[in-house]
Amino acid sequence: MANYWLMKSEPDVFSFADLKKRPKKTEPWNGVRNYQARNFMRDDMKQGDLILFYHSSCEVPGVAGVAKVASDAYADETQFDPKSEYFDPKATREVPRWFLVDVSFERDLKRLVPLEELKGEPALATMRLLQRGNRLSILPVAKKEFDLIVALGS
Repeated sequence: MANYWLMKSEPDVFSFADLKKRPKKTEPWNGVRNYQARNFMRDDMKQGDLILFYHSSCEVPGVAGVAKVASDAYADETQFDPKSEYFDPKATREVPRWFLVDVSFERDLKRLVPLEELKGEPALATMRLLQRGNRLSILPVAKKEFDLIVALGS
């Protein structure tokens, strides 16, 4: 059974359009340094799971498109690179601390679905993204929430 996710990225760092331009339209989702978000990738994400690609920390935050999980979880190489902003001196190749999945482009939406519109949808009232204080960069999404948001953007 597939799972559904929302993954946030700042579009000035890495946008949905950037994902589409990548070779094979796929990118490692590196740099996650929150244990709960890491655990979602490491323990719960499976190849083929669908993702709402969410633009955050921008003028109009919202769902920009649909992506999918394209790999099983594996060690995030940036944790081992002393030159990387994501370097973790406590991580070792034998015992990596940080994991990632590859994410690939699945399909465009006709329009960005803004956060303000999501907040106004009664059927999304319990969505984790819309709960106070929920700032995780990766969140599970119910299938009915996923389907509704895709419909809003189509």
